[in-house]
Amino acid sequence: MGVVIRLGSTERHFWLTRSVARTMGLSMSAAMKEGRLSAQGYSEMITKCRRCEFVDQCEQWLAHRGDGAQSAPEPCVNAAMYEALKP
Repeated sequence: MGVVIRLGSTERHFWLTRSVARTMGLSMSAAMKEGRLSAQGYSEMITKCRRCEFVDQCEQWLAHRGDGAQSAPEPCVNAAMYEALKP
């Protein structure tokens, strides 16, 4: 029998993924439209976020961060992907 990993709410992590991107000046919709992000890639980002153990820290980071962040919060599991999506 395999290890059971509890996933967070799809809706919550969808919005967290979008919010971190927006804070960094990235538009997930534009990235998809421009072909820089596939629907599968976006789905994978949300799923990775759903597995993350640092959700509370991420929400705190977002609550205290305005626009203009240069990078994702330190423990972000999607940090490399956000960097790759920068124009």
